[in-house]
Amino acid sequence: MGRRGERSRDSRHYYDWIEAALQDRLAAELLITDERLYDSCAFHCQQCAEKSLKAYLLLKNGRLVDGHNLTWLCKQAVKLDPHFTEWLDESAALNHYYIETRYPSDFGVDITEKRIRRVLEMASEMYFFICAEIDSAQDGRG
Repeated sequence: MGRRGERSRDSRHYYDWIEAALQDRLAAELLITDERLYDSCAFHCQQCAEKSLKAYLLLKNGRLVDGHNLTWLCKQAVKLDPHFTEWLDESAALNHYYIETRYPSDFGVDITEKRIRRVLEMASEMYFFICAEIDSAQDGRG
C-alpha cells in the first residue's frame, strides 16, 4: 500500500471499478437461485455497492479510496453530491454482509429468501443510481 488509504496495485480507472461492480451484481443474480448460496450472494451485493461507490469517488476525486465501510464511502460521496444521502440507510444495511458472510461463525447470518431479494434489490438500485451519476458527471452535468 502506498500512502494511507490508497493501494498501489488497484486500478486507477473508475470504469474498471464499475465493471467489477457489475460482475458482482451478475454473480449475485446467479447465486440467489440457490438458498445454500445466500451468504455468497449477500457478499457479492455488498461488493457491488462498495465497488460502485469507489468508482464514483475515483471519478470525482481522481484518487482511489481504501476501505470497505459502505456508510463511510457513502458519506464521502455525499460531500460531493447530496443525492447520495438517500443511500445512507441502504449502505448501512449492506455493510453487514462484508465480514459476516465470508467466514464461518457460531452465530451464522440467517438470510431468508425475502431478505436476500431485498439485499439484491438494494445493491442493484444503488449500482444503477451510481451509473447514472457517473454518466451525468461525464456529460458535465455532475
